[in-house]
Amino acid sequence: MKLEFIPVGRIVNAHGIRGEVRVLPLQQTPGLLTRLNTFYVDGQPLVPAANHAHKGFILLKLPGVDDRDAALARKGQILSARRADLPSDEYFEQELLGMEVFLAGTGERLGEITLVESYPASQVYTVRGERTYLIPAVPGVFIESVDLEANRMEVHILEGMAEDEN
Repeated sequence: MKLEFIPVGRIVNAHGIRGEVRVLPLQQTPGLLTRLNTFYVDGQPLVPAANHAHKGFILLKLPGVDDRDAALARKGQILSARRADLPSDEYFEQELLGMEVFLAGTGERLGEITLVESYPASQVYTVRGERTYLIPAVPGVFIESVDLEANRMEVHILEGMAEDEN
């Protein structure tokens, strides 16, 4: 389902004494956050004065956050981005959960996505229907198409991708 705001990071701590916050990316591609100009907290826009990657985290200098105590007060906040500001070819867990999955070519309904897990090579979608399938999120190989508006994904599956197959 297409959402207006997508959670993209969580403030996990302060960084240094000048008010920077350390953000844990909620997506596999942390560099995505460094390309965003505006974040949202509870629907309110925040335009960081600085935004850069550091050891798997993103460091942000937020307006009005000028010391360590102010940065610590932000700990735990979820940063969101407008869907319109994100790449159209990247999909987020919140958009995929509940999406109906069909077999490319035949149109047979396999089920719906109930879980998105991140692994080093790619994400894996758990699709539950009459059977349960584990489908790697590899476009062009297993993922044929994704239509957020129609809440529909078409996939290719191989023998052995169903959990009950040996």
